[in-house]
Amino acid sequence: MDHFFKTEGNRLIYRCDSETMYVEAWGPNALRIRAARMGQSLLEQDWALSEPHTEQAEIELGNGRASIRNGKIRGEITESGKMIFYNQDGKLLLEEFARNRKNLFSKDCSALEIEGREMRPIPGTESYALTARFESNPDEKLYGMGQYQQPFLNLKGCTLELAQRNSQASVPFLLSDQGYGFLWNNPAIGNVFFGKNLTEWKAFSTKCLDYWVTAGDTPAEIEEAYAAVTGKAPLMPDYGMGFWQCKLRYQTQEELLGVAREYKRRGIPLDVIVIDFFHWPKQGDWKFDETYWPDPDGMIRELKEMGIELMVSVWPTVDRQSENYAEMRQKGYLIRSDRGPQISMDFFGNTAFYDATNPEAREYVWSKVEQNYYHKGIRTYWLDVAEPEYSAYDYDNYRYHLGSDLQVGNLYPLMYAKTFFDGLKSNGQQEILNLLRCAWAGSQKYGALVWSGDIASSFESMRNQLAAGLNMGIAGIPWWTTDIGGFHGGDPRKEEFRELLVRWFEWGAFCPVMRLHGDREPRQPKVGTTGGADCCSGAPNEVWSYGEEVYEICRKYIGIREELRPYTARLMKEAHEKGTPVMRTLFYEFPEDPHCWKEETEYCYGPDLLVAPVMEAGQRSRTVYLPAGSEWEDYETGQRYAGGNTYEVDAPIDKIPVFKRVR
Repeated sequence: MDHFFKTEGNRLIYRCDSETMYVEAWGPNALRIRAARMGQSLLEQDWALSEPHTEQAEIELGNGRASIRNGKIRGEITESGKMIFYNQDGKLLLEEFARNRKNLFSKDCSALEIEGREMRPIPGTESYALTARFESNPDEKLYGMGQYQQPFLNLKGCTLELAQRNSQASVPFLLSDQGYGFLWNNPAIGNVFFGKNLTEWKAFSTKCLDYWVTAGDTPAEIEEAYAAVTGKAPLMPDYGMGFWQCKLRYQTQEELLGVAREYKRRGIPLDVIVIDFFHWPKQGDWKFDETYWPDPDGMIRELKEMGIELMVSVWPTVDRQSENYAEMRQKGYLIRSDRGPQISMDFFGNTAFYDATNPEAREYVWSKVEQNYYHKGIRTYWLDVAEPEYSAYDYDNYRYHLGSDLQVGNLYPLMYAKTFFDGLKSNGQQEILNLLRCAWAGSQKYGALVWSGDIASSFESMRNQLAAGLNMGIAGIPWWTTDIGGFHGGDPRKEEFRELLVRWFEWGAFCPVMRLHGDREPRQPKVGTTGGADCCSGAPNEVWSYGEEVYEICRKYIGIREELRPYTARLMKEAHEKGTPVMRTLFYEFPEDPHCWKEETEYCYGPDLLVAPVMEAGQRSRTVYLPAGSEWEDYETGQRYAGGNTYEVDAPIDKIPVFKRVR
């Protein structure tokens, strides 16, 4: 019965009862699917799918079904409304999970009455609790989804929260080994379960189902199709590709300049030095505290003469005692609480977050940053607390300009990045890079370099970061890094921590950005009693802080990072032009090698280097699989190895196993 279907230009429309569903070509080899109930608009927001597209669909109606084809993907809708996706060869890629009597004469005919698209009304509102269900291939492998603190690269069998937290970034795009990519194009708080029996996506409060599917013959083709519709990173500035120095926290201008001068005295290349939080009088003032930073203009000038870029920390928090609080509250520029006091975070003061979803609030915050930092010569910013980090993650209690936190909260880090991207671009800057603690789909196009948050200083935590970084790359965020050595804890005087620091530092030389940071022990005396001085400072965290042996190893790997600068620049150009990850899973480069789909402790730094980090205490050798189809040579010794084999290789304390591809 074809009266369920109609076409409208490039769009296939299905209507039944109270539901309307749109299926349309959206980018190369891809389809976007939207569905709503009771006349809700399906055209209000594109969310992550913001890039222009011009594809034309081939639509066919007949025999109680409808189909829509765009390049290598074909979508089919049954009379009962079930969506099924195939590739250009007719291979089944993905299908909705439905068990009800509507599906007569099919495997789905059932008395269970389970819908593939379930929208349960939330009483008294125009919103729904949404569940989207898909059939599950038990042997399927799934990758991407952003950053979660767990060691699993393959996410099959995992349950993930679709919410932002400190050290967790929900970027809801996945890549399947079955030849498709899937974007959950909904910023609502929810979760996803990649089960053996079904896949289930949930949004706790939303008005519309919205997802996007692409088909491709290789992971690279899928990734590039995703980047084409969500955006690509800008060109990374040259200073992003060297070594960055940071600690919690430089308390004074003279302390920071002393560190920079010592790097220069020792002849150690240093691209960026970072001023961490509480260099301001009050949160939300967005300016230097002149008591401890009396001449920022002179400081910045001296750093530039040394060839060092200065990055400053910016928080989105506004203290009630800030000089800007009253005006921002009056103008509606702050996130509101539906219940209780208007306090979102109580770290060193009672604070609220600026509402990054409000364009006027974004302009206001940038105007303060522009006046107090940019006009002094600061061109790159550390956008911390980007989730934002609530003192209590009661998502149902916060309300933004764009709606309830439950419905739009995952957008916050993207809009935070956009605040500074737009501000810098308005001043004519093209190569834009800002460090953020979180991201959502599309953050990459706003120059977001994401780091993995306030993680533990342990080998277990280090292993989690490898999985996180690789999955962030698959999720479309090519600029990613960690606090080398971890953030929480770590005593430079202790041998066990020195070993961890060395192994992490070696790995950091082969990450998109190499940045040393952490809250080291023991805590340092405070230098004052006013303004931000009430916040603590950690122990020294420079490369010479860990003893002579560690120092020499760090110097070695900073040197290697410098050797890699032209190669890293090439990788950043690929990320800008095609959306290619900088850190790549083995299967991304070698999809025809079955073993590469199983390997989770190695990766490729670009197409030519295979990196096998040492992530166990006391480990001095490790097994390494070298993919078939190439010959490989040890990066340091030049020893040759045949691909398609597993080797036990030496890994003394001063060496990370790295192999160069010989074409």
